[in-house]
Amino acid sequence: MALFAMFNVGDHIVYPMHGAGVIDAIEEKDILGEKQAYYILKMPGEVKVMVPTNKAEEIGVRSIIDKASADKVFTILEEDKTEMSMNWNKRYRDNMDKMKSGDIYEIADVVRNLTFKQKEKGLSTGEKKMLSNAKQILVSELVLAENSSQEEIEGLVDNKINSSFKEFELDHIEPVQNVVSKFIPFEDTTDNISENA
Repeated sequence: MALFAMFNVGDHIVYPMHGAGVIDAIEEKDILGEKQAYYILKMPGEVKVMVPTNKAEEIGVRSIIDKASADKVFTILEEDKTEMSMNWNKRYRDNMDKMKSGDIYEIADVVRNLTFKQKEKGLSTGEKKMLSNAKQILVSELVLAENSSQEEIEGLVDNKINSSFKEFELDHIEPVQNVVSKFIPFEDTTDNISENA
């Protein structure tokens, strides 16, 4: 069986929902009696993933972005959040669809939006996990695109989102003490009660 492949050993590719890695090898494996060629993808943290070469295009495997596209990702992180559904289920499904697309711009949108939401109101357990996964996927590709370290890229992503949050969202969040004072009068009314009693 000839090993026809879209990518070669050493190529940096993205596997949707998993992140970016380097093709370590292209090997033929016999799984359940069927011989098939696989990309052996080395992911961050020394994890290895096998991707069938004949299904790579169908499942959205692609080359990593270039430097200009990486710059666009950082620009997205610096923008205001996009509209998200108030309904938790719908928001979760919408964000999951963005992540499954493998489109790094959509993933950057998910990371920024969920980080804003976490800073504003906190996230459910499911959305916390989604944010963590989306961020790992985003960072893994930017590390390769920028030829940088994971720590540097994580710091850069956090800084971009923090500065956009300060610019666009901080003004809309009311300090807790103001919210409390609207509902609880702080005047001491005990004297009035004793005088009128």
